[in-house]
Amino acid sequence: MNAPLGIMGTPGIGLFSLIIIGGFAGWIAGMIVGSRHWIFTNILIGILGSWLGSQLADLANVTVDRSMGHFVAALIGSCIILYVWQMLHPKQGGGSGGGSILPPGKMG
Repeated sequence: MNAPLGIMGTPGIGLFSLIIIGGFAGWIAGMIVGSRHWIFTNILIGILGSWLGSQLADLANVTVDRSMGHFVAALIGSCIILYVWQMLHPKQGGGSGGGSILPPGKMG
């Protein structure tokens, strides 16, 4: 009960640790889900994913402790955020990402 609260209510995690863990979690989640982003976006996704993953762990009565536990929670939360983002914003054809459903050379 006397443990100091860190960033976003996470005990033992400072701002620098949150940025590093969030950046890695957002980057790896982007590779898992198949979504590429800038480093700043990866950090934001990872930080939001860390919060979401910690909340989900609390709901499931799972204790998140140590850096690896926070990383796993951030990774799971980041994957969920990116998956929901992709569901709400499907890729449009015509870009260089290869998301077009038309054969090469055919314009829609």
